[in-house]
This record gives sequence, structure tokens and C-alpha cells, in this order.
Amino acid sequence: MSDVNSFNKNLIEEFRANGGKVTGVFEQAPLLLLTSKGAKSGREHTTPVVYTRDGDNFVVLASKGGSPTNPAWYHNLVANPEATVELPGETFAVTATVAEGAERDRLFDQQAALMPNFAEYQKNTTRRIPVIVLERRS
Repeated sequence: MSDVNSFNKNLIEEFRANGGKVTGVFEQAPLLLLTSKGAKSGREHTTPVVYTRDGDNFVVLASKGGSPTNPAWYHNLVANPEATVELPGETFAVTATVAEGAERDRLFDQQAALMPNFAEYQKNTTRRIPVIVLERRS
């Protein structure tokens, strides 16, 4: 298991065991667990993701820490936009949409204003970091 996978596995376990409260680098960050279906494998994958809110929607950035490539969960959501969000005390279905144009910029800037590290991630990569809107399905 890679270091990132091991880190995420431990973070997911801590999140679930402590009602969403975690320690370490994500202690003060709003965190959700995103379960998506693998674009190639079709298997479910759960990933801890920092988010902001835009009205009733959840907004996540596919930053991968400023890496030159998008995270696997982003490719999963593009291929299979139906996913699940887990928050303390509730789990629900969402539909993922990649924000474009002015809407993408507004949502990215909104999150970067609250969490400046995302602006740094964008400076550290040549790719345009995707912004994904997660809308609760009824």
C-alpha cells in the first residue's frame, strides 16, 4: 500500500471512529468522505476530501497538492458522476459536475480565500485545477 493510500485509510478510520473529528494536518479543515466508482475498475473507492459549501452544494477541488496530474477520484467522477458523500451522522447520494468558466473561477477563488494553500497548489502546477460541485440527489 502506498504512503498516500495508507494515510487516507487511517484518516477515513479516524473520521468514522470520531464522528468526523480528525487530528493532524486536517484537524481544522472541513472534511467529507467521497465514495466514487472507479473509472476503469468499477470498484468503489473512498477518499477524504476537503470541501466548501455553495448553497446546498458541496464544492471540492481536484488539487492533488499541486501535482501535475489530477487525482484518481476526479477521473472516477468524470466517468461515473453518481457518488456518495459521508459526513458525521449522515451519508447521501450526490451527482458530481465539473464547474467551468466563470463558475469554476468563482468557486475556486471562494475556497482559496478560506484555505490559501489551494492558491499555492494552483501556482505549483501548469494544469488548471478542476472544481467539482457535488449536488445532493433526492
